[in-house]
Order: sequence, then C-alpha cells, then structure tokens
Amino acid sequence: MTEAPHAGLAVNGTPYESVIGIECHVELRTQTKMFCGCRNVFGAEPNSNVCPTCLGMPGALPVPNRLALELLVKAGLAFGADIPAFSKFDRKNYFYPDMPKDYQISQYDTPLTQGGLVEFWVRDGTRGRCRLTRIHLEEDTGKSSHAGSRDGRIAGSKHSLVDFNRAGVPLMECVSEPDIRTGPQAVAYLETLKRTFVALGVSDVKMEEGSLRCDVNLSLRPLGSSAYGTKTEIKNMNSFRSVERAIESEIARQAALLARGERIVQETRGWDEAAGTTHSMRSKEEAHDYRYFPDPDLSPIAFAGDDIARLRGELGILPNARIERFISDGVPLVQALQLIDTPGLAAYYETAATLSGKPQATLNFVLGDLSRLANETGIPVHASRVTASALAELVALVDAGTINSKTAKDLLGRLWADGGSARTLVESEGLAQVSDPGAIDTVVAEVLAANGKTVADYRAGKTKVLGFLVGSVMKQSRGKANPQLVEERLRAALETTGVS
Repeated sequence: MTEAPHAGLAVNGTPYESVIGIECHVELRTQTKMFCGCRNVFGAEPNSNVCPTCLGMPGALPVPNRLALELLVKAGLAFGADIPAFSKFDRKNYFYPDMPKDYQISQYDTPLTQGGLVEFWVRDGTRGRCRLTRIHLEEDTGKSSHAGSRDGRIAGSKHSLVDFNRAGVPLMECVSEPDIRTGPQAVAYLETLKRTFVALGVSDVKMEEGSLRCDVNLSLRPLGSSAYGTKTEIKNMNSFRSVERAIESEIARQAALLARGERIVQETRGWDEAAGTTHSMRSKEEAHDYRYFPDPDLSPIAFAGDDIARLRGELGILPNARIERFISDGVPLVQALQLIDTPGLAAYYETAATLSGKPQATLNFVLGDLSRLANETGIPVHASRVTASALAELVALVDAGTINSKTAKDLLGRLWADGGSARTLVESEGLAQVSDPGAIDTVVAEVLAANGKTVADYRAGKTKVLGFLVGSVMKQSRGKANPQLVEERLRAALETTGVS
C-alpha cells in the first residue's frame, strides 16, 4: 500500500500522477577494490591507489573480491530478493574520460540478486512499499573535476582533471520498479536503504563522500492510466533533500510542458542545487547503446546453498523489524526513526528499557538529556560511560520516588563524565528525595516568612508567583525535596492564611 498520488498535480484540469523509479549506487565497505588489490579508501592523494588492473592496462586480469560478492548478497537477502543459481559479469561499453578501460565491468541479464521489496515509513506517518528489480554488482568509475562552469571552460581553462582512485571500487546498484509517486516517498525509500546498509555493515553510505549516489527516473501520466509517459533521468544530487527538491522541480517542469502541448524529450538532466532546477545534459542511453556482452576474463558466479544460509543468518535484527517493534510498544514514528538512524542508539535503548521495565521513561532520557550530552561532547550515547544498566538504575530511582527529576539530571551529567552507579552516588552523598511532609513544612514556613510580599501577591490573586515559591523551597532543600509535595504543602500553608 502506497501513499496517495501527488497532491494537486493537474495538467489543464486533468489529474496526473508522477511515476518515479530510482537507481541507487552504493560503494561497498571493503578493504580493497572490486577486481584488484588496491586500497578502497576515501580522500587519498589523487591517483595514488591505482594499478594496471584498475587502470585497464593490456594484459592485466581482474580477480573478483569475494567479500564484495557476499555483502551484495546480504543486501539482497535483507529485502527478500532471490539469489539465482547462476550469475555472471558483463562488459558495459561506453567512452567517458573517467572510465579508463572504455568499458565498465557490470552485470546485465543475470545479476546477483533479483526482485525484493522495500517497505518504508514516510515522515507524515504513511506507509509505502517499492519493489526492487534487482541489486547488481559493478565497479565504480574515476572522478572528474571541472573548474568553474559545467563544461570546464572558464577564464581560458579548457581542461579537466581525473582521479582514478575510485575506479574499480566495488559498487552495487539498487534498481527499483517505478512504484514511487512523490518526493517524500523517494526520500523515505532511500532512507530505508541507507539505514539497512549501515546496519548490515555493507556500506558507510556517506553521500558527502560519494559512497551513496542516486539517479531518479521520472515521468508523468494521467491518473488511472497504466501506460508510462516519456521519462527523464536526473543526476548530480548530493543529499536526500536535493532528491526531493529535484523531483518536485522536474514534476513542475514536465507538467508545464504538457500544459503547453509540448513534447517531453527522453534525456539525462542534471540538478542545479543553487538554482533549484534541472538542466539538460545529454540524450538518455538505452541498454542496447552499451553493447553488453559477457566479460571473457571472469568466470560465472554460483553461490552454494550453505553460503546463502550462512549469509542469511548473519543479517541480525534489521532496522524495519526494530521500527515495527518500537511502534507496537507505543514509540511515536519520529522518535522510532530517531533511534534507528543514530548508530548504536536503538540497541542501547532496547537494553536499557528491558532492564528498567519503563520504556517511556527510558526513551525520554535517551532522546533527551543523553542525546544532548552526546551532541555536546561528540561521544555517541552507546559508547559513553553511562551504560544501559546504569541508565536503567537511574530510571528505577526516579520511578520509585527516591530522587526527583532535577537530581536525576544532575546525576546523569556526573555519570556521563565519570561513569559509576547512580544508586551508589545517591546513598553515599545523601541525595535521596525528601518526601517527609513534616520536613517539607519546616522549609515551606521559612520560605513564606522570608517572602512576605510574594505571599501578599498570591493573596491578591497573582497565583503565578507560586512557581517562585516552589523554586525557593527547592533551592533551600538543595533540590532534594519532592516537587509535587512541595507544591501541595505550599498551597495548604497559603490556604491556612485565607488564600483560596
């Protein structure tokens, strides 16, 4: 079940819908490249991690990276894809300056995985699903750098630079069916892919480093039609927000063309982040343009049933399963996604909530004070000195009324800095909450006696000053008084003077 069609999309009064498919390229997390022993690292000196194989020198032969093959199969299994008994590598032939061999080793008609389904949550709470056509494996290209304008021609410069460090890095391409209808759906789909790949250890999926890149194929058609319109492909988006903006911009552009009776041209378009618009780059290639044929230097691939069973057993708890569990436990979607999308936080929360038996109170601490401390110090919550068991103990102390929320917050800061046990600190330093009405009445009497004008204001109907009086009692009790009891005893004391 997917989200409703694009709201308000109409061409000359006729309702239309957008039809969107996504090709998502993800660099795999391996130590070496796909077909050679060069290091797979980001940020190295240009052209320092290259060899005859990844540069396509004559006579150099490729050898597949087994880990890359297994990582891709795990990605497919996570989304219920089929792993065929036979797979092979193909040569995808095209000329481009960052492709040193003038062909790319990829997969065409027999990929490593086929099918699959991505279920996702849109931020507005709606659910969606998108079928996968395939996830296949290929080698990445190099990276071109152009000075100034898009064509590299500025201030007399007519050249570009190419860094081949990225050439040959293992790259998996996730190809979706055209099941997505809106920009928010596209973002939710991509976020689901990202969090799943992170959880599996398949990739770090850092868009700013180019380890996750996506192309969007988009067309428009009358609502209810089964025929596809003419599609365009959008490239050069460096964030999920850019993907959403590019989709909205291209929908508006195509709708305007149709409204004027003009023809949409099948082409590849770039995304201009600053202008917020797409622009034409080149005509869109078809599969036959690449002249695919089996790579003669690489043997076919066959995964044994035992290997597939082993990889399936290594998947662990997937993010979607955790989100489902969180939501069924009453955690709001936004908070469930916050837990899932912060590495290590979901497992930390689940452990602490299980130990405390108070999931909501635990969640408040995890997404509140603990997340704040993590942001301030740069230390992830799960790697901090506040262990899950220490947090559970703190939650239990608050729930039992042994300490109040202010003391709990102070203790959390101390535990973050030094570690240890909240209960030990409470007992050794006498931090237990004061809930004895007689003891609190004594402090209340002292505060009222010292604040005659405030008492008079209250008596005159300015009841908001009660907050000041509560704060004064808390301060005088060094934060140990039970706040609820303080307010109750203050009201009782004030009522004895005739104040209602």
